[in-house]
Amino acid sequence: MLPTTRRGLLAAALAAPAILHRPARAQGRTIRIALLTPLSGPWAYSGNLERIGTVLAVEDVNKAGGIKALGGAKLELVIADAGSSVDQVTAAAHRLVADASLVAGIGVWLSSFTLAATEVTERAKLPWLTLSWADTITNRGFHYIIATSPPASKILLAALEPLLGLAAKTVGKRPGTIGLINDDTAVSYANMVPLRKGGLERLQLKPVVDEIYTPPLSDATPIIQKLRRARPDLVLLGTTSVSDSRLLLQTLTEFGLGQGKVPVLAPSAAWGTPAILKNLGARNLEGVIGIAGNWESRKQAALNADLRRRSGEPWLVQDTLSCYGHVLLIADALERAKSTDRDAVMAALLATDTSEGPAKLFLGGHIRFEKNGRRADAPPGVFQWKNGVPLTVLPEEDAFAPLTWPRPA
Repeated sequence: MLPTTRRGLLAAALAAPAILHRPARAQGRTIRIALLTPLSGPWAYSGNLERIGTVLAVEDVNKAGGIKALGGAKLELVIADAGSSVDQVTAAAHRLVADASLVAGIGVWLSSFTLAATEVTERAKLPWLTLSWADTITNRGFHYIIATSPPASKILLAALEPLLGLAAKTVGKRPGTIGLINDDTAVSYANMVPLRKGGLERLQLKPVVDEIYTPPLSDATPIIQKLRRARPDLVLLGTTSVSDSRLLLQTLTEFGLGQGKVPVLAPSAAWGTPAILKNLGARNLEGVIGIAGNWESRKQAALNADLRRRSGEPWLVQDTLSCYGHVLLIADALERAKSTDRDAVMAALLATDTSEGPAKLFLGGHIRFEKNGRRADAPPGVFQWKNGVPLTVLPEEDAFAPLTWPRPA
């Protein structure tokens, strides 16, 4: 029997690898949307956070009366496990698009997975929403893709510039050297390209360590030894899994470089999760600066508090917030399209231009899209660990606390 209460729905969402969630007391017409996300393997934790946000949003849309322009039609959510490889993602995407009744889809968290899945969904002309960063997601000439995060080519530069200026004011000099460490996933590679191809030179940062590894990382010692010898002013850790993040930061501390001795910049929402706090502790994380495509905003404190209470999470990260917002974007597009035709829904998504409804789930407070489906003028979400909590520090209008230059603990 399928769950019909909020608690049952969310419990099932956290327990089952693939399930059809039917709206409570479904009556008449329903509209099917999909979530494809990692629910097994090294990225399963983040996939579950995506699932929480999507399930709660579907519940809220249905409780509010469903899609009113379509006679109160309720949303049905089909969830599929993306697994831990591109081959598994591709196979899961093929299974999803075989369902001709699907109207839109959401996923797949990791950029390399999103690139693979959208090759399939594009051919099926299925509108697809993602929080993935890689520029190539929206630069392939596809017509059925929506990306709500800033592109990788801009997100790190946008975060680094204010940080370097702050350092100059705080410690009396601008950082001049940097250590780059990243995994070889599509998003990490894409993040680093603009830095390696002119960005660091423009920022007057000299890379003294530049290491790329294949996850999962089994031993961080050789990499951190290079950092210890080079002693950069700043370290950038481009990781996509909690286990790799934990290992690198623990090894930094073991070699006397952690706990603020060398400031750490971490471009991944995974660096702001409760899981990494549990694994590393507040002391080791204090001062670490994370970058994400979205984060909590102080302007939406009441909404954040409600979602935290219902999800059971101590705070909300990009994965949960953006997926909740993606469902609201689909619902808003359905209302304006007054149709479940995929082309009509996609046209409505691209025509989104609002500071209300779904825009409240995204930093910056306004949502519109470029012709290629990338959100226009999307600001990066910069958070900093302060007393055991990853607080939004940029954009300033969304911030809970000011950005501070890390000091040794």
